[in-house]
Amino acid sequence: MATVVIAEDEAIIRLDLKETLESEGYEVLGDTGRGDHVLDLVEEHQPEVVIVDIKMPGLDGLEVAKQISNSHDAAVIVLTAFSQRDLVERAVEAGVLGYLVKPFQKSDLIPAVEVARARHKEIKELTGHAKTLAERLEGRKVIDRAKSFLMNEKDLAEEEAFRFIQSTAMDGRESMLEVSKRILGES
Repeated sequence: MATVVIAEDEAIIRLDLKETLESEGYEVLGDTGRGDHVLDLVEEHQPEVVIVDIKMPGLDGLEVAKQISNSHDAAVIVLTAFSQRDLVERAVEAGVLGYLVKPFQKSDLIPAVEVARARHKEIKELTGHAKTLAERLEGRKVIDRAKSFLMNEKDLAEEEAFRFIQSTAMDGRESMLEVSKRILGES
């Protein structure tokens, strides 16, 4: 099951969260009552899920959520007594993947954790896919620039320039991108 870090300023709720999660097979790696301490716990333990209260001493839970969403690989769930529309909107803007209102039930908590985990996994996969596509596009641009260079400087037709890059890559057991970068570096 998932690894979790909890940030809740009310000790009794924090203990209840921990016991509920552990009884369901989750591993609670750390817990705190302060918003500023949870960032250290997340950095230290690298959990899959972070559950934060909005109103905490040290640092607001939404700011914590924003920092975790921007710099760590964890799904963030907010657990709060407040359900105003503006807080929900701010939570979404902060990258929160789950929102639970106190008092919570076990029947609400576990599905929220699992949904947040699944959404986080999807986001991670989509981000990786987008990064791969962006890298491929960048690589294609470099190959096109090298091809253009060969066409202009070596008076090759477009197909000949492409075949030159392709055959050089195959002969040298390199990628076409590496050959293209070398061609442009020599230019």
